[in-house]
Amino acid sequence: MASGVTVNDEVIKVFNDMKVRKSSTSDEVKKRKKAVLFCLSDDKKKIIVEEGKQILVGDIGETVDDPYACFVKLLPLNDCRYGLYDATYETKESKKEDLVFIFWAPEGAPLKSKMIYASSKDAIKKKFTGIKHEWQVNGLDDIQDRTTLADKLGGNVVVSLEGKPL
Repeated sequence: MASGVTVNDEVIKVFNDMKVRKSSTSDEVKKRKKAVLFCLSDDKKKIIVEEGKQILVGDIGETVDDPYACFVKLLPLNDCRYGLYDATYETKESKKEDLVFIFWAPEGAPLKSKMIYASSKDAIKKKFTGIKHEWQVNGLDDIQDRTTLADKLGGNVVVSLEGKPL
């Protein structure tokens, strides 16, 4: 069942900026988003970029040591969100980067919130063309352990995530 919720143009712009890997200056790379959260607007009619809930590539090594752990801390414990995470990982053969669409629906979220986020998920997913990895997470236990994300990205062939060995 679709909820009738629409996706704000800013959300699509953020996705396209994260998806396109054009060669850019180091300043442009620093401004690129590593991770971002999306939420419903106050009137529950639009999916919008959540203010202040992002990690920029330029933050890594400056204010952010571990982008994955930092991303997990952005998630609210008692409400749902959609997230986009640009995972950098290494397999036995090569280094890779993939966008992961995360649907965060923690146990503690209100039922009404879970229902509207679940029924609006297709609206945002349709705008995110080319996403290879989708992950529904229902609690911190599922997401805190980075091996769970590594499994999503390629299972036991992944040897490191964000430069940290698994």
